Amino acid sequence: MRSRLKSRARLEAENIVLRQQVIVLSRKARSRVRLRNIDRLILVWMYRLFTSILNAITVIKPETVIRWHRRGFRAYWRWKSRRRGGRPRIDREIRDLIGRMSKENPLWGAPRIHGELLMLGIEVAQSTVARYMTRRQGPPSQGWKTFLRNHADGIASLDPQPPSPRFPRSLRKLHCSSRSPHGRSTASRNHV
Repeated sequence: MRSRLKSRARLEAENIVLRQQVIVLSRKARSRVRLRNIDRLILVWMYRLFTSILNAITVIKPETVIRWHRRGFRAYWRWKSRRRGGRPRIDREIRDLIGRMSKENPLWGAPRIHGELLMLGIEVAQSTVARYMTRRQGPPSQGWKTFLRNHADGIASLDPQPPSPRFPRSLRKLHCSSRSPHGRSTASRNHV
């Protein structure tokens, strides 16, 4: 009765697994069951198609099949993401030269260093030069402290002050006190 409720494909897969186990047991060595890679492949493949196959496996633990499946998955993606060819790496001396040039001339970018290398007779792509340039430690431009120090004379700040609620709405105005220059705080009141 139970076999009638199963799908035909699942029943055939279970039969394949059971037959594979019989083959493995007929090859049985003295005490331990020896599985070959093809046996593992068949069991894992059947597990991928029908996860309920684990109930029919008796030769090995179901956790072992799951472990093989995970190991195969990792091996596949390791193989898939392997390094395949591509542009050949440049010599160590050229990489060091690019790094030294970018460190000694911090205002030079990749196009300038690329042009200098071409004048020296070293042919590398500009993108390669950009890859091997040393990165600057600080921010690419001046920080806020430096900006404020350099431009303090030309900066004016406004501090809006809300009107007092004592005045009627029609007479309320927005009061601002401005401070200029930035270095000194000379307050002046303006009605807006």
